[in-house]
Amino acid sequence: MLSVYEGFFSGGARIVHSDVVRGLAEGGQSHQVLSIHGEVHREATRQRMEDDPCYRSLTAGGVAVTSLGRTAGLVDGSVAASVFSGPELAETARAMAAADVILSLKEQPLALLNQGGLPRRPVVVGLHRSDPENQGPALDELKAAIADGTVVACVCCAESTRAAYEAAGIPGEVLHVIPNGVDLLRFRPDPAARLAFRASLGIPAAAPLIVFAARYATMKNVPLLLRAARAFLAREPEGHVLMCGAGMNEANPALWADIEIAFGADRHLAERIRLLGVRRDMETVYAGADVVALTSASGEAAPLCLIEGMMCGAVPVTTDVGDSAEIVRGHGFVTPQDPEAIALAWTAAVAGRAGLAPALAASRERFSRTRMIAAYAALLDDVHMQASPVPTMPEPH
Repeated sequence: MLSVYEGFFSGGARIVHSDVVRGLAEGGQSHQVLSIHGEVHREATRQRMEDDPCYRSLTAGGVAVTSLGRTAGLVDGSVAASVFSGPELAETARAMAAADVILSLKEQPLALLNQGGLPRRPVVVGLHRSDPENQGPALDELKAAIADGTVVACVCCAESTRAAYEAAGIPGEVLHVIPNGVDLLRFRPDPAARLAFRASLGIPAAAPLIVFAARYATMKNVPLLLRAARAFLAREPEGHVLMCGAGMNEANPALWADIEIAFGADRHLAERIRLLGVRRDMETVYAGADVVALTSASGEAAPLCLIEGMMCGAVPVTTDVGDSAEIVRGHGFVTPQDPEAIALAWTAAVAGRAGLAPALAASRERFSRTRMIAAYAALLDDVHMQASPVPTMPEPH
């Protein structure tokens, strides 16, 4: 199997896909990864492939990762340039020739895979958003690849993804839903880690703590999160809000501008907001939290932060986007896109955390990484079998 990435940069889709690839490799399949970009400038952060946790996880698991070496500043909806050099196409052709099936992480790499002259291999595309019309020309690349028989299946991480792509003109028969899952050994409640993490930040053990884990992107609606934080921190004198992800750091001037606008005269309240940037120990961050918050306005499908946070014992509070409401049903709170309503839901979630713990614990199997990888393996085996020629018996003499 060959997986093709647009690049290695912070985001839930890359975490899920990389975890699937590593899990399939652990199960005995042979996998390699080709990344179009070797470095990406995104969310006010320079992200080198070799520094990325997904890259390190894959290579540590024995999965070979190579890159065409491009450097790009990418924004939401952009795709890799559709013009590739001869050496880039030659390297891609070599990688594809060695594979039986190609996995494309989202539809953006199809700008490369649709180039003429490359080996014909069945392609399976992982779809991880619910706004196909906002993916630039990538939707057209997907439609073209399906029409010519290159793309034989698409894996949707959420029902909202399947519905959105079918509405956008993708044939329903190629869309398969495999919900996201996480490593339950890694993401679990950990009282000792909770206390140690809070102590490391000087946050009291009993203080209400909200975690917002997202990259700095328009779809994440950071201004709404900050307005809710202002209302929450004004009501909860011991409360704290942590923001982590690409661009959630002090070096991002746009984030500071958002904070100034949201807090205004109450700027002193923002002293209880911590900007943690990209973390490699999210299981510890979530274990230390009371609430995992999501304020996205669009684009989400099955947000990984909600699942990871829930599995660590944090109560999810989310806006109604993608499959978020279904994910948190019975385990958390769904809010309108209103800062006061969100702040009140955070307070209710903190107060109700102990009572929701049994329901969170009972839902763990539903969000299992093992279940997710087994479903991918079954689909890929089916694609491979259908693509392989059926041997014929020799004619009797």
